[in-house]
Order: sequence, then C-alpha cells, then structure tokens
Amino acid sequence: MSMVSMRAVRKRFGPVEVLKGVSLDVPEGGVVCVVGPSGSGKSTLLRCVNRLETIDSGRIWVDGELMGYRERDGRLHRLGAAELCRQRQKIGMVFQRFHLFPHMTALENVIEGPCTVQGLGRAQAVLRAGELLERVGLADRAGHYPAQLSGGQQQRVAIARSLAMNPKVMLFDEPTSALDPELVHEVLTVMRDLAASGMTMIVVTHEMGFAREAGDHLVFVDDGVIVESGDPREVLSDPRHERTRAFLGQVL
Repeated sequence: MSMVSMRAVRKRFGPVEVLKGVSLDVPEGGVVCVVGPSGSGKSTLLRCVNRLETIDSGRIWVDGELMGYRERDGRLHRLGAAELCRQRQKIGMVFQRFHLFPHMTALENVIEGPCTVQGLGRAQAVLRAGELLERVGLADRAGHYPAQLSGGQQQRVAIARSLAMNPKVMLFDEPTSALDPELVHEVLTVMRDLAASGMTMIVVTHEMGFAREAGDHLVFVDDGVIVESGDPREVLSDPRHERTRAFLGQVL
C-alpha cells in the first residue's frame, strides 16, 4: 500500500512550469531519496505533498486521503483551512533551515505543536518530548535555547519537533545543506535510525552515501520531470540516462 501517491502533478510559477506531470508512489515504510540539480523541482515536489504549494493539476494522496480537496458528486471541492490543517498533521517536514522558535528552549519547541495544535496536556507532551530528545541524542540539551545549540543540534531538535506530532510520513528538504561538514554526520545518523524504524520518508538530498545506504528508492529529477528511478545502488553505480550520468559525475 502506498503511503504517498502523486499522479500527473503539475505546478507553475508564473510562466515557468516547475513540475511537468510528476507521478510517484512511496510505499508505507519506504525511504525515497530525490536527487537532481538546483532548480529541477525537487523542493517544489516536496512542498506540494503537504500543500505548502497548491498544485495546478493532478492528484496527491497521503495515507489514502486526497490532499487539499474533497471529491463530491464527481467534482473537487477545496478544503477549508481547518481541514487542511488536520491533513497536514499526518505529515512532518524538516527544512534546510531549522525554523526553531528562538525564545523557546529545545523542549518547549518540541511540545509547542502537540499542545497548541493537538490539545495534548503539557505533562504528557513534556514526557513525549523528553523521549524524542533522547532519541535524537539531545536529552541533556532540553533546557537550551537555539542560540546555545550547534546547527546539527538545532536540526535534530527540528526532527524531534516534527516527530512529536506522530506523523505518518516525514519530508526532508536537504536537511544537511546548511550545516558545516563536521555536523552532517550527526543528523544523517538520526535519519538512518528513523528509516530503520519503519518511518515513511521522502528525502531531497545531495548526500549520495545516505541515499545508497538508507534509501529504498532513488528518484532523479531534472527540469520538472522524473528522468530515472530505481534501486539507489543500481542508479548510482550504473545510471541508464545520460542526464543522470552527467549529474552524478559532478556530485560523486
């Protein structure tokens, strides 16, 4: 069963068509890594899944539910803000930049969503947040503010914050690109553990080692279309398409 299904998704910004009929299936528990050159549409694809961008045509389902619309009498009706918010709760997203609340501690950042959005009691939320911070290796940093944390630590707090909402799928938009090289490993370690636990993940990344080791499926996107996809080890070692070979020749 697919946790995420995209069918013929198109997205345009003004005169530029960024996604040109993309179709993709992500099975439950699968880890799909999306690679490609800058401006190819990777991040837009990710943002369309949780409706941070509204698609121009096509369909996207998450956990069997059509995102952003309700179909009635053969017609699509756009969901209101409250219903869209409910849908988004099943999707966690980690960005390039950490987007932590600077005036809140690591613990407070993690409990904010469950308390404010889901109405979880503070005591229960704090207990859950403590478990998640321990999971990402930051139990001893619960009382620290973002300014007191390294970039890698902030990104791990951001991952814990997303997990606190108990999502069905996690989206990662180049989560290590803003980090110093020595901090990349600690974030990728958390992501590998998360993948091994069975979390469904879509990861936009330039970390080919992560794609090879942790990914179940690799998708190469260029100019708004999926050029090539398959087992990460096969695509990385023996790409079939010239565009894929040219890209990998630059990044490997």
